[in-house]
Amino acid sequence: MSAIPSFTGDASPYGGGDPYADYRTADFPFTRYADLADRRLGAGVIAANDEFFAERENLLKPEAAEFDPEHFGHKGKIMDGWETRRRRGVSARQPHPTEDDHDWALVRLGAPGVVRGIVLDTAHFRGNYPQAVSVEAASVPGSPSPEELLADDVKWTTLVPRTAVGGHAANGFAVDVEQRFTHLRVNQHPDGGIARLRVHGEVAPDPAWLGVLGTFDLAALENGGQVEDASDRFYSPATNTIQPGRSRKMDDGWETRRRRDKGNDWIRYQLVAESEIRAVEIDTAYLKGNSAGWAALSVAAEGSEEWTEILPRTRLQPDTNHRFVLGTPAVGSRVRIDIYPDGGISRLRLFGSLTEAGAARLTARHQELGG
Repeated sequence: MSAIPSFTGDASPYGGGDPYADYRTADFPFTRYADLADRRLGAGVIAANDEFFAERENLLKPEAAEFDPEHFGHKGKIMDGWETRRRRGVSARQPHPTEDDHDWALVRLGAPGVVRGIVLDTAHFRGNYPQAVSVEAASVPGSPSPEELLADDVKWTTLVPRTAVGGHAANGFAVDVEQRFTHLRVNQHPDGGIARLRVHGEVAPDPAWLGVLGTFDLAALENGGQVEDASDRFYSPATNTIQPGRSRKMDDGWETRRRRDKGNDWIRYQLVAESEIRAVEIDTAYLKGNSAGWAALSVAAEGSEEWTEILPRTRLQPDTNHRFVLGTPAVGSRVRIDIYPDGGISRLRLFGSLTEAGAARLTARHQELGG
């Protein structure tokens, strides 16, 4: 684990104007991975020991934290984050909390996976952020209750050791633990507030579950698909195209800037493993005057740059879900969609099943990660 970079200390008191003007942040390389704590995947904050000032569920809101300097309630200032009360010692002679006193929240990841990096964002918590944070992870099958997760027999692995953080800052931590986890325990020492939690990593699906399903979406984020790269991320991330469900608004898909050359935009995907693709959906929901004009699909083997076209350049309609049945199943572990000349799509679905080799490789990987 390493912090890159680290922020410590208070931020200046809010003096008016743009509340993000003095916000401290940085580019973290691990943010290219999907957020395993995304509520769209099914993530949730299932318990916390204290949420006196602000609810624990705020941690997973997808949008940036907001700040209203005049928003107060019966308990005090209402913050857009998770905020606990001030801890106290046991007596007038011992008024301060002990070294071990801390608050905690239990987070269920939306999809089990390997964590590559964590962001604990203290936006707008300028003098009321925790002195330090730590994060632990566990792998527990099924749908455990908070009481089951807190039982003595659950093994917790430290992802972020107790580390000082800064107020009104994006505190980022790279993680180097090659294991599959289902839950996190976020600790703040001794108390305070955290605005947002982001848990970036790679989904590690259960091979037994996918085997029972038979035919499933081979590119879906929740099934272990991921975006390798994209030509353009100007308006929205390419990962949106493999999120669960249909797009609900324009920025819930992938949209590129307007091209002024003769090129085209594209996304490359890594499928869950080597697969047979039998059917395709390309959805342009909510993209009306800015949907892609045409699209083509190609497939490649693991590590190969030899692409074989499986869907020729095809006209797309705005705000429409397009379905294609492939005459012959396409075998590969990587897929590329090219759109012409620019614009966007909201979702890509690739339906099929794992090959025998793909299923074997996925099972071996699952065992390597402790699944």
